[in-house]
Amino acid sequence: MKYIVAIIQPHKLEEVKQALEAVEVNLMTVTNVLGQGRQKGYTEIYRGAKEVGGLLRKVRLDIAVNEDFVEPTIAAITKGARTGKGEVGDGKIFVLDLADCASGSAQEREAGRRSADRLVGRGASRGSARSSPIRSRIKKTDNEAFIRKEKA
Repeated sequence: MKYIVAIIQPHKLEEVKQALEAVEVNLMTVTNVLGQGRQKGYTEIYRGAKEVGGLLRKVRLDIAVNEDFVEPTIAAITKGARTGKGEVGDGKIFVLDLADCASGSAQEREAGRRSADRLVGRGASRGSARSSPIRSRIKKTDNEAFIRKEKA
């Protein structure tokens, strides 16, 4: 599992969300943040005096994905966040290893790929039966238990 942190310009958020939905990455956390990069903030003239502001408004996206979704997620964020000016300030993407994930609603911990499949799966937000390997595994187990009861 990987934890992707992207810092983008606020006005590009909708485009990035649409690009992520196109590659079936639907779950994310969005936070307003302040920061500065190589562009070194901005300069304003206030009452005739030049003032330099060091922190710019940005948006932070936090996304947990399994290994299969890392490259499509990065490509979607890059595509949606690009301003086309070819200058610094379009944002930054960080990819971190995520060793474990705990579910708040189920009060259980799952390590590795299974928890990532619960977080990001094909069609997960649409509620389809094929959205998660865990759902299909549970359905199969329930059906087998039901069949065993009928035979007994």
